[in-house]
Amino acid sequence: MLDWMKRRGPTAHDLREANAETARPQGRVMSGQYLLLYKYLEHRYANTVVLTFAEIEDLLGFTLPEEARVHHEWWTNPAANVAGPNYSDSWILASRTARPNLSALTVVFQRAL
Repeated sequence: MLDWMKRRGPTAHDLREANAETARPQGRVMSGQYLLLYKYLEHRYANTVVLTFAEIEDLLGFTLPEEARVHHEWWTNPAANVAGPNYSDSWILASRTARPNLSALTVVFQRAL
C-alpha cells in the first residue's frame, strides 16, 4: 500500500543536507569561547540571520572585543595565524559568512550556498 513512499528519490532538503556536510572543512571542530555563537548559527533554519552586537554578546556571555566594533576586517578577514580555535570559526564552521554594519551595530550571517 505504501510502496510509492519507498520508491521516492531524494528530496531537495536531503540534497541540501548532504551538500552542507561535504562543504564543512574536514578535521576542524568548534570549541572555545565562541562555541555558543556557532551552535546558534548552525541550528538556524534561515539562510540569513541578523544579530545585533548586544544579541551576540548575550549569546556569548561576554563583551565583543573593541576591534569587532571598529574594524570591518575583524568580521571579514579571519586571522589565519591564530593557534587553536579562532573566533571566526563560529560562523565559518556553521557555513556562513559575516557582513557587519558597524554604524548599526549589527552583523548579517549569510549561509554559504
